[in-house]
Amino acid sequence: MSLETTPSAVQTIGHYDLLEKIAEGGMGAIYRARHRQTGQIVAIKVMPAHMAANKVLLKRFEQEFRAASRLDHPNIVRALDYGDSGNMPYLVMEFVDGESLGKKLERDGRMPEGESIRIIAQVAQGLHRAHKQNLVHRDVKPDNILLTRTGVAKLADLGLVKETEADLNLTRTGRGLGTPNFMAPEQFRSAKHADIRCDIYSLGATLYQMVTGELPFRSNGPLDAWMKKVQNELTAPRLVVPELSERLDWAIMRAMSADPVMRPSTCREFVEDLTGHSTRRLPPVAVVGAQEMWYLVYRDEEGTAHTVKGSAPAIRRSLKEGLMGDASNIRAARTKLGPFAPLRSYPEYRDLVVAPAPLSMAEATATPKPASPTSLTMPPPQDQVTPTNSPVPHIEMVPVAPPETSGHEWLKWLLLLGVVAAGAAVTAFWMLQH
Repeated sequence: MSLETTPSAVQTIGHYDLLEKIAEGGMGAIYRARHRQTGQIVAIKVMPAHMAANKVLLKRFEQEFRAASRLDHPNIVRALDYGDSGNMPYLVMEFVDGESLGKKLERDGRMPEGESIRIIAQVAQGLHRAHKQNLVHRDVKPDNILLTRTGVAKLADLGLVKETEADLNLTRTGRGLGTPNFMAPEQFRSAKHADIRCDIYSLGATLYQMVTGELPFRSNGPLDAWMKKVQNELTAPRLVVPELSERLDWAIMRAMSADPVMRPSTCREFVEDLTGHSTRRLPPVAVVGAQEMWYLVYRDEEGTAHTVKGSAPAIRRSLKEGLMGDASNIRAARTKLGPFAPLRSYPEYRDLVVAPAPLSMAEATATPKPASPTSLTMPPPQDQVTPTNSPVPHIEMVPVAPPETSGHEWLKWLLLLGVVAAGAAVTAFWMLQH
């Protein structure tokens, strides 16, 4: 049986009538079709006979069905059926009434920041579900993201998916699979060893194109793209579109770090980087007025411990100004009783502690970057501190005992704090208002 681009007469495959060809992929053509008994509209990917003769490609095609049929998520295109008709294997999928993100970007150019984050967060949710089921996509890119007419994003094309706990990836060691502009550098070396952080890299690269309208690492070929990736020769998004937010710029650059250890470890963490808010359910917290209070524990340059509280904006301002020293040594909690955890544990402050992998020398000198641990300074000298009769600081001293202290040790600590450091601490905190 031969399938034409637009059938002049109704053609069939299995229990389906093919209505029109809607796309062409690496593993075959995709048709809009109708189930003859139920009338359900579906999408059918048909693998040509000459490709089906290749056992590796055939196994990969079958694997796509197995992977997609395991994933029941609103942001992943569902697999419905699999069959073979006259040596032409076919995969029946959910029909998405819309277009690919790739086509939208090609037609309209870059997208607004808010809309881009909304779409990429949906894709990240679907991808997170796949990762939870030990599946790595390995080919996340705009062409593999479908947008419905109502604005729902769905991740498609699981043809290169890898099962992390089984030897079913059908990839030889040393062979890279995927799309060069969106692939993580380590995936170039060996797609066989691609992991979750490769998908996160591709997700960041996809978002890069969405908000800038440009391909990341535009080059003349795969080798050139790989060289630029491993050297972090990436033009920061804000250098392309200056009105983009610092947080978005940082989140993309972190996700696209050449070193996978520098990237977010999960899709959930990547979304938190983008939004600055936790994706988990949190317990009730103390709220003063319309602002939530946070509690921080840190030591000054003399080694004296301090516990302070304040709103998130005031704390971020303090951290940027270096009023509490090295941000990587600060612990925070949402209540004064703790438990206190490192700042990097909280999306609200992670961008001030975690920096992407270093850029190339040329990019590093031109790229606006958020504060990093090495750029935070110690509190100003005493002769530069504003007098203590200034207005009450927004972040104030809170007498909270460190977790390891109790009884006489706590009393001794409190007395020492009051005698030695009260004046310096209060005056330093006043500066948080300015």
